[in-house]
Amino acid sequence: MKNLKYGLGLALMGLASHAFAQNEADALRFSRIQFGGPARALGIGGATSAVGANLGSLVSNPAGLGLYVKSDASITPGFGQLSTKAQAGGSSISDQRSSLILNNLGIAFTNRLTDDDNSSEWRSGTFAFGITRLNDFNSRYQYRNTTTDDRSFFQRLREPRVSYDDIDQEYQDNAYTSLDGLAYGAYLTNFYRSRLTGGDSLGTLRRIGNINQEETVQTSGGQTQFDFGYGASYQDKLYIGGAIGIVSTRYKETRDFKETESDPNTPFTDLLRRNTLETKGTGVNFRLGVIYRPADYMRFGLSVQTPTFSKLTDSYTASIQSNFSREPYTGAGVTSAFENTQPGEYTYQLTTPFRATGGAVFLLGKYAFLSGDVEYVNYSQARLSGADGDGASVFSVENEAISDSYGKALNYRAGIEGRFEVFRVRAGYARYGDPFKTAAFDRAQNFYTAGLGFAQRNFYLDVAGVYNTSDSYTSAYTIDSGRQPVIGVKGDRFVTSVTVGVNF
Repeated sequence: MKNLKYGLGLALMGLASHAFAQNEADALRFSRIQFGGPARALGIGGATSAVGANLGSLVSNPAGLGLYVKSDASITPGFGQLSTKAQAGGSSISDQRSSLILNNLGIAFTNRLTDDDNSSEWRSGTFAFGITRLNDFNSRYQYRNTTTDDRSFFQRLREPRVSYDDIDQEYQDNAYTSLDGLAYGAYLTNFYRSRLTGGDSLGTLRRIGNINQEETVQTSGGQTQFDFGYGASYQDKLYIGGAIGIVSTRYKETRDFKETESDPNTPFTDLLRRNTLETKGTGVNFRLGVIYRPADYMRFGLSVQTPTFSKLTDSYTASIQSNFSREPYTGAGVTSAFENTQPGEYTYQLTTPFRATGGAVFLLGKYAFLSGDVEYVNYSQARLSGADGDGASVFSVENEAISDSYGKALNYRAGIEGRFEVFRVRAGYARYGDPFKTAAFDRAQNFYTAGLGFAQRNFYLDVAGVYNTSDSYTSAYTIDSGRQPVIGVKGDRFVTSVTVGVNF
Protein backbone atom coordinates (compact mmCIF):
# COMPACT_ATOMS: atom_id res chain seq x y z
CA MET A 1 0.00 0.00 0.00
CA LYS A 2 1.26 3.47 -0.78
CA ASN A 3 2.48 5.10 2.44
CA LEU A 4 2.01 8.68 1.22
CA LYS A 5 -1.61 9.67 0.75
CA TYR A 6 -3.12 13.00 -0.14
CA GLY A 7 -6.20 14.25 -1.89
CA LEU A 8 -7.08 17.19 -3.98
CA GLY A 9 -10.73 17.61 -4.84
CA LEU A 10 -12.51 17.94 -8.12
CA ALA A 11 -15.61 20.00 -7.67
CA LEU A 12 -18.85 18.02 -7.85
CA MET A 13 -17.01 14.74 -7.94
CA GLY A 14 -17.95 11.89 -5.62
CA LEU A 15 -17.44 8.16 -5.22
CA ALA A 16 -20.38 7.19 -7.41
CA SER A 17 -19.80 7.67 -11.11
CA HIS A 18 -22.87 9.83 -11.61
CA ALA A 19 -21.98 12.26 -8.81
CA PHE A 20 -19.46 14.16 -10.93
CA ALA A 21 -22.04 16.37 -12.61
CA GLN A 22 -25.70 15.54 -12.09
CA ASN A 23 -26.99 17.89 -9.39
CA GLU A 24 -29.26 20.87 -8.80
CA ALA A 25 -27.06 23.13 -10.94
CA ASP A 26 -27.63 20.93 -14.00
CA ALA A 27 -31.38 20.85 -13.37
CA LEU A 28 -31.51 24.65 -13.35
CA ARG A 29 -29.21 25.08 -16.36
CA PHE A 30 -31.50 23.07 -18.62
CA SER A 31 -34.77 24.37 -17.10
CA ARG A 32 -34.13 28.11 -17.37
CA ILE A 33 -34.75 28.75 -21.04
CA GLN A 34 -35.00 32.07 -22.91
CA PHE A 35 -37.54 33.46 -25.37
CA GLY A 36 -36.80 32.90 -29.04
CA GLY A 37 -38.21 33.03 -32.54
CA PRO A 38 -37.93 35.28 -35.60
CA ALA A 39 -36.60 38.83 -35.31
CA ARG A 40 -40.11 40.25 -34.96
CA ALA A 41 -40.73 38.21 -31.82
CA LEU A 42 -37.29 39.08 -30.45
CA GLY A 43 -37.78 42.79 -31.15
CA ILE A 44 -40.87 42.98 -28.92
CA GLY A 45 -39.20 41.20 -26.00
CA GLY A 46 -40.72 37.80 -26.72
CA ALA A 47 -44.21 39.05 -25.71
CA THR A 48 -46.01 37.06 -28.40
CA SER A 49 -48.49 34.80 -26.59
CA ALA A 50 -51.49 36.87 -27.82
CA VAL A 51 -49.95 38.43 -30.96
CA GLY A 52 -50.08 35.44 -33.30
CA ALA A 53 -49.41 35.11 -37.04
CA ASN A 54 -45.73 34.58 -36.32
CA LEU A 55 -43.51 31.49 -36.29
CA GLY A 56 -42.59 32.42 -32.71
CA SER A 57 -46.12 31.31 -31.79
CA LEU A 58 -44.95 27.72 -32.03
CA VAL A 59 -42.95 28.23 -28.83
CA SER A 60 -45.02 30.83 -26.95
CA ASN A 61 -48.64 29.92 -27.82
CA PRO A 62 -49.52 27.64 -30.77
CA ALA A 63 -53.02 29.15 -30.88
CA GLY A 64 -51.37 32.12 -32.58
CA LEU A 65 -50.98 29.98 -35.71
CA GLY A 66 -54.73 30.34 -36.20
CA LEU A 67 -54.29 34.06 -36.94
CA TYR A 68 -52.36 33.41 -40.15
CA VAL A 69 -54.13 34.43 -43.36
CA LYS A 70 -51.25 33.42 -45.65
CA SER A 71 -48.57 30.76 -45.55
CA ASP A 72 -45.20 31.87 -44.27
CA ALA A 73 -41.55 30.78 -44.41
CA SER A 74 -38.51 32.46 -42.88
CA ILE A 75 -34.97 31.98 -41.61
CA THR A 76 -33.30 33.90 -38.78
CA PRO A 77 -29.52 33.68 -38.36
CA GLY A 78 -27.89 35.58 -35.52
CA PHE A 79 -24.58 36.72 -34.11
CA GLY A 80 -24.03 36.80 -30.36
CA GLN A 81 -21.31 38.32 -28.23
CA LEU A 82 -20.99 37.75 -24.50
CA SER A 83 -18.91 39.96 -22.24
CA THR A 84 -18.19 38.78 -18.70
CA LYS A 85 -16.63 40.40 -15.67
CA ALA A 86 -15.63 38.09 -12.81
CA GLN A 87 -15.26 39.78 -9.43
CA ALA A 88 -13.00 38.19 -6.81
CA GLY A 89 -12.15 40.27 -3.77
CA GLY A 90 -11.16 43.72 -4.98
CA SER A 91 -10.11 42.73 -8.48
CA SER A 92 -12.06 41.92 -11.63
CA ILE A 93 -11.20 40.46 -15.04
CA SER A 94 -13.18 41.02 -18.23
CA ASP A 95 -13.51 38.49 -21.04
CA GLN A 96 -15.46 38.10 -24.27
CA ARG A 97 -16.73 35.34 -26.51
CA SER A 98 -18.74 35.47 -29.74
CA SER A 99 -20.73 32.90 -31.70
CA LEU A 100 -22.86 32.43 -34.82
CA ILE A 101 -26.26 30.90 -34.15
CA LEU A 102 -29.48 29.95 -35.92
CA ASN A 103 -32.21 31.62 -33.89
CA ASN A 104 -35.14 30.37 -35.91
CA LEU A 105 -36.11 28.53 -39.07
CA GLY A 106 -39.68 27.67 -39.93
CA ILE A 107 -42.54 27.30 -42.35
CA ALA A 108 -46.30 27.60 -41.90
CA PHE A 109 -48.93 26.25 -44.33
CA THR A 110 -52.27 28.04 -44.06
CA ASN A 111 -55.64 27.00 -45.42
CA ARG A 112 -58.17 29.82 -45.09
CA LEU A 113 -61.74 29.94 -46.30
CA THR A 114 -62.67 32.74 -48.65
CA ASP A 115 -65.13 35.43 -47.60
CA ASP A 116 -67.73 33.88 -49.91
CA ASP A 117 -67.50 30.48 -48.27
CA ASN A 118 -69.52 30.45 -45.02
CA SER A 119 -70.05 26.69 -44.87
CA SER A 120 -67.96 26.32 -41.71
CA GLU A 121 -67.47 28.29 -38.52
CA TRP A 122 -63.80 27.28 -38.60
CA ARG A 123 -62.31 30.01 -40.74
CA SER A 124 -58.73 28.79 -41.11
CA GLY A 125 -56.15 26.25 -40.07
CA THR A 126 -52.34 26.38 -40.09
CA PHE A 127 -49.78 23.62 -39.75
CA ALA A 128 -46.25 24.79 -38.93
CA PHE A 129 -42.77 23.43 -38.37
CA GLY A 130 -40.04 25.42 -36.69
CA ILE A 131 -36.55 25.26 -35.21
CA THR A 132 -35.94 27.66 -32.32
CA ARG A 133 -32.87 28.36 -30.20
CA LEU A 134 -33.88 28.26 -26.52
CA ASN A 135 -30.50 28.56 -24.81
CA ASP A 136 -27.02 29.68 -25.79
CA PHE A 137 -24.30 28.29 -23.50
CA ASN A 138 -21.32 29.94 -25.24
CA SER A 139 -19.43 31.85 -22.55
CA ARG A 140 -16.06 32.28 -20.88
CA TYR A 141 -14.90 33.95 -17.70
CA GLN A 142 -11.77 33.99 -15.60
CA TYR A 143 -10.74 35.41 -12.25
CA ARG A 144 -7.81 35.74 -9.87
CA ASN A 145 -8.12 35.68 -6.11
CA THR A 146 -5.97 35.74 -2.99
CA THR A 147 -7.12 33.82 0.06
CA THR A 148 -5.84 32.21 3.24
CA ASP A 149 -5.02 28.53 3.67
CA ASP A 150 -8.10 27.78 5.79
CA ARG A 151 -10.33 29.04 2.95
CA SER A 152 -8.30 27.49 0.15
CA PHE A 153 -8.69 24.35 -1.90
CA PHE A 154 -6.44 22.57 0.60
CA GLN A 155 -9.08 23.10 3.27
CA ARG A 156 -11.50 21.16 1.07
CA LEU A 157 -8.92 18.36 0.90
CA ARG A 158 -8.86 18.20 4.69
CA GLU A 159 -12.56 17.35 4.57
CA PRO A 160 -12.57 14.10 2.54
CA ARG A 161 -15.93 12.96 1.16
CA VAL A 162 -14.77 9.33 1.04
CA SER A 163 -13.15 7.06 3.60
CA TYR A 164 -9.52 6.05 4.04
CA ASP A 165 -10.31 2.56 2.69
CA ASP A 166 -12.07 4.01 -0.37
CA ILE A 167 -9.11 6.22 -1.24
CA ASP A 168 -6.69 3.36 -0.72
CA GLN A 169 -8.79 1.10 -2.94
CA GLU A 170 -8.79 3.73 -5.70
CA TYR A 171 -5.00 3.75 -5.55
CA GLN A 172 -4.76 -0.04 -5.56
CA ASP A 173 -7.06 -0.24 -8.59
CA ASN A 174 -5.17 2.58 -10.35
CA ALA A 175 -8.56 4.10 -11.15
CA TYR A 176 -9.23 7.35 -9.34
CA THR A 177 -12.93 8.18 -9.21
CA SER A 178 -13.11 10.88 -6.53
CA LEU A 179 -11.65 14.25 -5.82
CA ASP A 180 -9.96 12.92 -2.70
CA GLY A 181 -8.49 9.99 -4.59
CA LEU A 182 -6.93 12.29 -7.18
CA ALA A 183 -5.42 14.48 -4.48
CA TYR A 184 -4.00 11.38 -2.83
CA GLY A 185 -2.32 10.38 -6.08
CA ALA A 186 -0.93 13.89 -6.65
CA TYR A 187 0.93 14.09 -3.28
CA LEU A 188 -1.24 16.87 -1.91
CA THR A 189 -2.57 15.00 1.14
CA ASN A 190 -1.30 12.27 3.41
CA PHE A 191 -2.81 10.01 6.06
CA TYR A 192 -1.12 10.27 9.45
CA ARG A 193 -1.43 8.17 12.58
CA SER A 194 -3.45 10.09 15.14
CA ARG A 195 -1.86 10.23 18.60
CA LEU A 196 -5.27 10.64 20.20
CA THR A 197 -7.29 7.91 18.50
CA GLY A 198 -4.57 5.71 17.08
CA GLY A 199 -6.36 5.77 13.73
CA ASP A 200 -5.53 7.48 10.46
CA SER A 201 -6.38 11.11 9.86
CA LEU A 202 -6.02 13.11 6.68
CA GLY A 203 -3.60 16.00 6.46
CA THR A 204 -2.31 18.26 3.72
CA LEU A 205 1.04 19.81 3.01
CA ARG A 206 1.97 22.79 5.17
CA ARG A 207 1.53 26.17 3.54
CA ILE A 208 2.42 29.67 4.75
CA GLY A 209 0.97 33.05 3.91
CA ASN A 210 -1.54 34.00 1.25
CA ILE A 211 -2.63 31.57 -1.45
CA ASN A 212 -3.06 32.77 -5.01
CA GLN A 213 -5.91 31.32 -7.03
CA GLU A 214 -7.06 31.64 -10.61
CA GLU A 215 -9.65 29.86 -12.71
CA THR A 216 -10.84 29.91 -16.31
CA VAL A 217 -14.27 28.49 -17.14
CA GLN A 218 -15.36 28.05 -20.74
CA THR A 219 -18.70 26.67 -21.90
CA SER A 220 -20.26 26.04 -25.29
CA GLY A 221 -23.37 24.52 -26.84
CA GLY A 222 -27.05 25.30 -26.55
CA GLN A 223 -30.60 23.98 -26.53
CA THR A 224 -32.61 23.88 -29.75
CA GLN A 225 -36.28 22.98 -30.01
CA PHE A 226 -37.89 21.37 -33.07
CA ASP A 227 -41.64 22.09 -33.09
CA PHE A 228 -44.62 20.72 -34.97
CA GLY A 229 -47.82 22.63 -34.34
CA TYR A 230 -51.33 23.34 -35.56
CA GLY A 231 -53.62 26.30 -34.91
CA ALA A 232 -57.18 27.01 -36.03
CA SER A 233 -59.57 29.98 -36.06
CA TYR A 234 -63.18 29.68 -34.96
CA GLN A 235 -65.29 32.58 -36.30
CA ASP A 236 -62.13 34.72 -36.15
CA LYS A 237 -62.88 35.15 -32.44
CA LEU A 238 -61.48 32.05 -30.79
CA TYR A 239 -58.14 30.53 -31.73
CA ILE A 240 -56.86 27.21 -30.42
CA GLY A 241 -53.67 25.31 -31.08
CA GLY A 242 -51.27 22.66 -29.94
CA ALA A 243 -47.65 21.74 -30.56
CA ILE A 244 -45.10 19.09 -29.77
CA GLY A 245 -41.49 20.08 -29.16
CA ILE A 246 -38.37 17.97 -29.39
CA VAL A 247 -35.47 19.55 -27.50
CA SER A 248 -31.86 18.86 -28.45
CA THR A 249 -29.36 19.63 -25.68
CA ARG A 250 -25.60 20.04 -26.09
CA TYR A 251 -23.40 21.46 -23.36
CA LYS A 252 -19.65 21.41 -22.86
CA GLU A 253 -17.71 22.86 -19.93
CA THR A 254 -13.99 23.06 -19.19
CA ARG A 255 -12.77 24.37 -15.82
CA ASP A 256 -9.07 25.02 -15.15
CA PHE A 257 -8.39 25.91 -11.51
CA LYS A 258 -4.94 26.78 -10.21
CA GLU A 259 -3.46 27.49 -6.77
CA THR A 260 0.08 28.75 -6.20
CA GLU A 261 2.30 29.61 -3.28
CA SER A 262 5.76 31.23 -3.30
CA ASP A 263 7.02 30.78 0.28
CA PRO A 264 10.43 29.00 0.12
CA ASN A 265 9.87 27.31 3.50
CA THR A 266 7.21 24.99 2.10
CA PRO A 267 7.60 22.40 -0.69
CA PHE A 268 4.33 23.19 -2.44
CA THR A 269 4.56 25.34 -5.58
CA ASP A 270 1.31 25.01 -7.52
CA LEU A 271 -1.51 22.73 -8.61
CA LEU A 272 -3.75 22.68 -11.66
CA ARG A 273 -7.12 20.93 -11.53
CA ARG A 274 -8.97 20.42 -14.80
CA ASN A 275 -12.57 19.24 -15.09
CA THR A 276 -14.28 18.62 -18.41
CA LEU A 277 -17.94 17.80 -18.84
CA GLU A 278 -20.01 17.22 -21.97
CA THR A 279 -23.76 16.70 -21.91
CA LYS A 280 -25.84 15.50 -24.86
CA GLY A 281 -29.42 14.39 -25.07
CA THR A 282 -32.97 14.93 -26.30
CA GLY A 283 -36.30 15.62 -24.68
CA VAL A 284 -39.94 16.12 -25.56
CA ASN A 285 -42.72 18.45 -24.39
CA PHE A 286 -46.26 19.40 -25.38
CA ARG A 287 -48.03 22.76 -25.62
CA LEU A 288 -51.67 23.80 -25.72
CA GLY A 289 -52.95 27.33 -26.16
CA VAL A 290 -55.98 29.51 -26.71
CA ILE A 291 -56.46 33.12 -27.83
CA TYR A 292 -59.75 34.98 -27.51
CA ARG A 293 -60.61 38.22 -29.29
CA PRO A 294 -63.54 39.95 -27.53
CA ALA A 295 -63.12 43.05 -29.73
CA ASP A 296 -61.13 44.00 -32.79
CA TYR A 297 -58.67 46.04 -30.72
CA MET A 298 -57.77 43.43 -28.10
CA ARG A 299 -56.82 39.76 -27.73
CA PHE A 300 -56.05 37.62 -24.70
CA GLY A 301 -53.93 34.48 -24.77
CA LEU A 302 -53.26 31.57 -22.45
CA SER A 303 -50.90 28.63 -22.98
CA VAL A 304 -49.50 25.77 -20.93
CA GLN A 305 -46.47 23.60 -21.55
CA THR A 306 -45.88 20.22 -20.01
CA PRO A 307 -42.54 19.45 -18.37
CA THR A 308 -39.79 18.56 -20.83
CA PHE A 309 -38.86 14.91 -20.36
CA SER A 310 -35.21 14.54 -21.35
CA LYS A 311 -32.73 11.70 -21.47
CA LEU A 312 -29.19 13.03 -21.09
CA THR A 313 -25.71 11.51 -21.15
CA ASP A 314 -22.76 13.08 -19.37
CA SER A 315 -19.16 12.38 -20.41
CA TYR A 316 -16.49 13.64 -18.04
CA THR A 317 -12.84 13.56 -17.11
CA ALA A 318 -10.81 15.12 -14.30
CA SER A 319 -7.13 15.54 -13.56
CA ILE A 320 -4.69 17.17 -11.15
CA GLN A 321 -1.15 18.33 -11.84
CA SER A 322 0.98 19.24 -8.80
CA ASN A 323 4.47 20.76 -8.62
CA PHE A 324 6.89 21.07 -5.70
CA SER A 325 10.17 22.89 -5.04
CA ARG A 326 11.46 19.73 -3.32
CA GLU A 327 10.13 16.36 -2.19
CA PRO A 328 6.72 16.95 -0.57
CA TYR A 329 7.33 14.12 1.91
CA THR A 330 10.46 12.30 2.99
CA GLY A 331 11.05 9.41 0.64
CA ALA A 332 8.48 10.55 -1.92
CA GLY A 333 11.14 10.88 -4.60
CA VAL A 334 9.11 13.27 -6.77
CA THR A 335 8.91 16.99 -7.45
CA SER A 336 5.79 16.80 -9.64
CA ALA A 337 2.85 14.46 -10.09
CA PHE A 338 -0.09 14.03 -12.44
CA GLU A 339 -3.23 11.96 -11.85
CA ASN A 340 -6.42 11.68 -13.85
CA THR A 341 -9.65 9.75 -13.83
CA GLN A 342 -10.60 7.35 -16.56
CA PRO A 343 -13.15 8.89 -18.96
CA GLY A 344 -16.58 8.34 -17.46
CA GLU A 345 -20.09 8.32 -18.87
CA TYR A 346 -23.47 8.34 -17.17
CA THR A 347 -27.00 8.42 -18.59
CA TYR A 348 -29.90 9.85 -16.61
CA GLN A 349 -33.25 11.57 -17.00
CA LEU A 350 -34.27 15.16 -16.29
CA THR A 351 -37.83 16.46 -15.98
CA THR A 352 -38.01 20.25 -16.18
CA PRO A 353 -40.88 22.29 -14.64
CA PHE A 354 -44.35 22.88 -16.05
CA ARG A 355 -44.94 26.35 -17.55
CA ALA A 356 -48.04 28.53 -17.85
CA THR A 357 -48.22 31.81 -19.77
CA GLY A 358 -50.91 34.47 -19.99
CA GLY A 359 -50.79 37.49 -22.26
CA ALA A 360 -52.69 40.29 -23.93
CA VAL A 361 -52.30 42.55 -26.95
CA PHE A 362 -54.00 45.89 -27.59
CA LEU A 363 -54.11 47.25 -31.13
CA LEU A 364 -54.11 50.96 -31.89
CA GLY A 365 -55.83 50.67 -35.24
CA LYS A 366 -53.39 49.80 -38.02
CA TYR A 367 -50.66 51.96 -36.56
CA ALA A 368 -49.33 50.11 -33.51
CA PHE A 369 -49.90 47.46 -30.86
CA LEU A 370 -48.85 46.87 -27.25
CA SER A 371 -48.31 43.33 -25.94
CA GLY A 372 -47.46 41.77 -22.62
CA ASP A 373 -46.90 38.28 -21.16
CA VAL A 374 -46.54 36.79 -17.71
CA GLU A 375 -45.02 33.30 -17.40
CA TYR A 376 -45.11 31.14 -14.29
CA VAL A 377 -42.40 28.55 -13.57
CA ASN A 378 -41.75 26.59 -10.38
CA TYR A 379 -38.11 25.51 -10.61
CA SER A 380 -38.35 23.38 -7.48
CA GLN A 381 -40.41 20.89 -9.52
CA ALA A 382 -37.42 19.86 -11.66
CA ARG A 383 -36.44 16.25 -11.04
CA LEU A 384 -33.47 14.02 -11.79
CA SER A 385 -33.83 10.26 -12.11
CA GLY A 386 -31.85 7.29 -13.29
CA ALA A 387 -31.95 6.06 -16.85
CA ASP A 388 -34.63 3.57 -15.83
CA GLY A 389 -36.73 6.30 -14.19
CA ASP A 390 -35.74 5.36 -10.63
CA GLY A 391 -35.23 8.75 -8.97
CA ALA A 392 -35.95 8.01 -5.33
CA SER A 393 -32.96 5.77 -4.75
CA VAL A 394 -30.45 7.28 -7.20
CA PHE A 395 -31.02 11.02 -6.93
CA SER A 396 -32.83 11.50 -3.62
CA VAL A 397 -30.15 13.86 -2.27
CA GLU A 398 -29.96 15.90 -5.48
CA ASN A 399 -33.76 16.20 -5.75
CA GLU A 400 -33.97 17.32 -2.15
CA ALA A 401 -31.37 19.99 -2.95
CA ILE A 402 -33.50 21.12 -5.92
CA SER A 403 -36.55 21.49 -3.68
CA ASP A 404 -34.57 23.32 -1.00
CA SER A 405 -32.67 25.65 -3.35
CA TYR A 406 -35.22 26.71 -5.98
CA GLY A 407 -38.70 28.17 -5.89
CA LYS A 408 -41.41 29.85 -7.94
CA ALA A 409 -40.57 32.60 -10.43
CA LEU A 410 -42.49 34.94 -12.70
CA ASN A 411 -41.12 36.00 -16.07
CA TYR A 412 -42.44 39.27 -17.50
CA ARG A 413 -42.30 40.29 -21.16
CA ALA A 414 -43.61 43.47 -22.81
CA GLY A 415 -43.33 44.89 -26.31
CA ILE A 416 -44.53 47.56 -28.71
CA GLU A 417 -44.63 47.74 -32.51
CA GLY A 418 -45.25 50.87 -34.58
CA ARG A 419 -46.23 50.71 -38.24
CA PHE A 420 -45.28 53.36 -40.78
CA GLU A 421 -46.45 52.28 -44.24
CA VAL A 422 -43.94 49.56 -45.20
CA PHE A 423 -41.68 50.06 -42.16
CA ARG A 424 -41.93 48.69 -38.63
CA VAL A 425 -40.29 49.90 -35.41
CA ARG A 426 -40.20 47.66 -32.33
CA ALA A 427 -39.00 47.71 -28.73
CA GLY A 428 -39.38 45.42 -25.73
CA TYR A 429 -38.30 44.45 -22.26
CA ALA A 430 -38.32 41.16 -20.37
CA ARG A 431 -37.39 40.25 -16.82
CA TYR A 432 -36.90 36.62 -15.84
CA GLY A 433 -37.26 36.16 -12.12
CA ASP A 434 -34.67 34.75 -9.72
CA PRO A 435 -35.21 30.97 -9.47
CA PHE A 436 -33.50 30.72 -6.06
CA LYS A 437 -35.38 30.83 -2.78
CA THR A 438 -32.63 32.67 -0.94
CA ALA A 439 -32.39 36.43 -1.38
CA ALA A 440 -28.65 36.57 -0.65
CA PHE A 441 -27.98 37.32 -4.35
CA ASP A 442 -30.21 38.64 -7.12
CA ARG A 443 -29.99 36.27 -10.08
CA ALA A 444 -32.80 37.77 -12.16
CA GLN A 445 -32.15 38.26 -15.89
CA ASN A 446 -33.05 41.45 -17.76
CA PHE A 447 -33.56 41.68 -21.53
CA TYR A 448 -33.73 44.93 -23.51
CA THR A 449 -34.80 44.57 -27.14
CA ALA A 450 -35.28 46.68 -30.24
CA GLY A 451 -36.02 45.99 -33.88
CA LEU A 452 -36.80 47.33 -37.33
CA GLY A 453 -38.86 45.78 -40.09
CA PHE A 454 -39.65 46.18 -43.75
CA ALA A 455 -42.64 44.54 -45.45
CA GLN A 456 -43.44 44.80 -49.16
CA ARG A 457 -46.09 42.61 -50.77
CA ASN A 458 -45.06 39.02 -50.01
CA PHE A 459 -41.55 39.75 -48.75
CA TYR A 460 -40.40 40.97 -45.35
CA LEU A 461 -37.09 41.70 -43.68
CA ASP A 462 -36.72 42.15 -39.90
CA VAL A 463 -33.73 43.03 -37.74
CA ALA A 464 -33.61 42.73 -33.95
CA GLY A 465 -31.11 43.28 -31.17
CA VAL A 466 -31.40 41.67 -27.73
CA TYR A 467 -29.24 42.91 -24.86
CA ASN A 468 -29.26 40.64 -21.83
CA THR A 469 -27.76 41.22 -18.37
CA SER A 470 -27.40 38.57 -15.69
CA ASP A 471 -25.51 37.92 -12.47
CA SER A 472 -24.27 34.52 -11.36
CA TYR A 473 -22.11 33.22 -8.53
CA THR A 474 -19.68 30.34 -8.50
CA SER A 475 -17.20 28.52 -6.27
CA ALA A 476 -14.42 26.25 -7.45
CA TYR A 477 -14.94 23.97 -4.43
CA THR A 478 -17.11 23.65 -1.34
CA ILE A 479 -15.95 23.76 2.29
CA ASP A 480 -18.11 22.30 5.06
CA SER A 481 -18.11 25.62 6.91
CA GLY A 482 -19.21 27.44 3.76
CA ARG A 483 -16.22 29.79 3.89
CA GLN A 484 -14.93 29.05 0.40
CA PRO A 485 -14.43 32.08 -1.88
CA VAL A 486 -17.57 33.03 -3.79
CA ILE A 487 -16.97 34.61 -7.18
CA GLY A 488 -19.48 36.96 -8.76
CA VAL A 489 -19.80 36.88 -12.55
CA LYS A 490 -21.62 39.65 -14.43
CA GLY A 491 -22.65 38.75 -17.94
CA ASP A 492 -23.73 41.07 -20.77
CA ARG A 493 -24.85 39.39 -23.98
CA PHE A 494 -25.85 41.18 -27.19
CA VAL A 495 -27.43 39.15 -30.00
CA THR A 496 -28.21 40.60 -33.41
CA SER A 497 -30.70 38.65 -35.56
CA VAL A 498 -31.94 39.07 -39.11
CA THR A 499 -35.09 37.43 -40.46
CA VAL A 500 -35.74 37.02 -44.17
CA GLY A 501 -39.21 35.75 -44.94
CA VAL A 502 -41.87 35.34 -47.62
CA ASN A 503 -45.65 34.95 -47.53
CA PHE A 504 -47.30 32.74 -50.12
